[in-house]
Amino acid sequence: MTAVPAFTRSRTVWILAAATAVALCGYHVLRLLPLSESFDLNRVVLLNSVLPRAAVALLAGAALGLSGALLQQVLRNPIADASTLGISAGAQLAMTAATLFAPTLMAHSREFVALAGGLAAVVLLMSLTWRRGLEPVTVVLGGMVISLIALALSATMILANGEYMMSLLIWGSGALTQQSWSPAQSIAAVLVASFAASMLLLRPLQIVGLDDASARSLGVSLLWLRLAALAIAVWLAAAVTAEVGIIGFIGLAAPAFARIGGARTQREILLAAPLIGATILWLTDGVVQLVAGGPANMVPTGAATALLGGPLLLYLLPRVRTAGHSPAAANPPPALRIARPVPILLMLLPVAAGLVLLALFVGRGPEGWDIATGSLLEDLLPFRAPRTIAAFAAGGMLAGAGMILQRMTGNPLASPEVLGISAGAGVGLAVVLFTQSAPSMGMRLAGAAVGVLIVLTALLTISGRTEQGSARLLLGGFAAGAFCNAIVNAVMVTGDMRAFQLLTWISGSTNETGWAEAVMAFTTALVLLALLPLMMRWLDILPLGSAPAQAVGLPLQKSRIALVLTASGLTAAASLIVGPLSFVGLVAPHMARLIGFGRAHQQLAAAILIGSGLMVAADWLCRTLAFPYQLPLGLFASLIGGPYLVWLLRRRA
Repeated sequence: MTAVPAFTRSRTVWILAAATAVALCGYHVLRLLPLSESFDLNRVVLLNSVLPRAAVALLAGAALGLSGALLQQVLRNPIADASTLGISAGAQLAMTAATLFAPTLMAHSREFVALAGGLAAVVLLMSLTWRRGLEPVTVVLGGMVISLIALALSATMILANGEYMMSLLIWGSGALTQQSWSPAQSIAAVLVASFAASMLLLRPLQIVGLDDASARSLGVSLLWLRLAALAIAVWLAAAVTAEVGIIGFIGLAAPAFARIGGARTQREILLAAPLIGATILWLTDGVVQLVAGGPANMVPTGAATALLGGPLLLYLLPRVRTAGHSPAAANPPPALRIARPVPILLMLLPVAAGLVLLALFVGRGPEGWDIATGSLLEDLLPFRAPRTIAAFAAGGMLAGAGMILQRMTGNPLASPEVLGISAGAGVGLAVVLFTQSAPSMGMRLAGAAVGVLIVLTALLTISGRTEQGSARLLLGGFAAGAFCNAIVNAVMVTGDMRAFQLLTWISGSTNETGWAEAVMAFTTALVLLALLPLMMRWLDILPLGSAPAQAVGLPLQKSRIALVLTASGLTAAASLIVGPLSFVGLVAPHMARLIGFGRAHQQLAAAILIGSGLMVAADWLCRTLAFPYQLPLGLFASLIGGPYLVWLLRRRA
């Protein structure tokens, strides 16, 4: 049998993609085409809404497909795109800030604002990963951190300005609803200019697919080529984000499907990816309109495309090249081991207790700083005590969950926030909120725990304990987090009070925490953390690997099931209080290890004290720094933990 050449197969893919897009567009147009001049309203809808929406879907999909193809080639990374590298999140953050604080700037140069945000994200990412030679795992992890922090900041800004919340939320999730041809014209101009520039860079881009030494020997200036290709890719992604918000993972899917369809050379991929991207986005938008029916304008297409990201990332993980110096390498031993850990623990205990007393007694009022005593203390305690107790318990639970995950996986970057496990709590919480008329705190906790358990079990099953399982666990966590966040975002655009509750949960606000939440958090922390001392032998042995654990008689399956259940309960209860993003579950166990607590029971005690103290301190600061306004606790804690994670990624394990 004669083999079909690769270029023939890829050309067939292009023709089919273009034909499908044209056929679907034609069907949609004919369905609303006015049959006579009496249908003036249909004519207006067709010319000013339906056709512009179709054009924007095709052009935005093509732009994102081309952007993803450029990023994947210049970074030699099969899972690079504007979503995974934080470019879209940076552009959205810049536009959200400009919308709220500089609307005049948005009115005159929104594309410039989006481009500035995207470029800022790229600059931060390059500064984080350049010394590692743009190693794929490091690049994607850095992009994940940037995305998490940028999206948390955007959500908090929206939450602080509730009157604009739903419009900004729907726009940020990628709404393709159109009322004119202006967005289509703007994206088309950028796409044409970028495609022409890409063709001029075609030959150097083909060479850059080789290793750096070979590319330099052929006279290619890698620095300037990468900067030029990155600038074009960011321009494309920012142009789309400026007009329709974040459309996730089209740039990841289009080049991948082009390669699956037979495209091999860089020319074929650059030609096929825009066509496939246009087709994917058009099909997705058509499905959204078909499923949503009447209220289709309220359903953002970007939330639907984000649902593709998780499964596609998991499919592409085996193709990711990991290096031996990956920051996801096995957990190194502590830099120092303290000979007498008990005195250090006894020093941490009064520090944590002092932070609790500080949060209860010291604050700011209309007349400035004061220490509450007497009747003033009696008036303030019903407001301060519940949120302080809840923050203390949540910090300890996240620290315990992070310590379990780091020791189970042998990965110093594992934590409920980084692995996307906390986002699973959001899915479980959303299911409970939208299926129960008045869910109790116990029902919310049960729903969140089930969501966390499903995500954590799936991650551990997919990653396994292979040689590269540690790195793939982090990337799989990013995929799971993206998938869960897409579900939560799709649910939030309904616009009712349940959506507002989810948005409040995402930001991790403790402003309305009462005694019911405080008692639930503290009781759950006491019960679950009291079980951990019974598991210390497992946590001491599991970092050594499966074979040594079985050799010493450890019941591997039973121990992992027990630890997974415990970590799920801890994460779910803590996430209900402080939201999905705080990074305390990462910071506290890691700081305990760096101090020198090497044994499991020592690290657990130190991590719980550090995590509880950090969360109480963050709660006190977010209550006092911007008085009389109060900042969300989850965001404020993430602003502490996010830079720590960035620093950790820069270190060699």
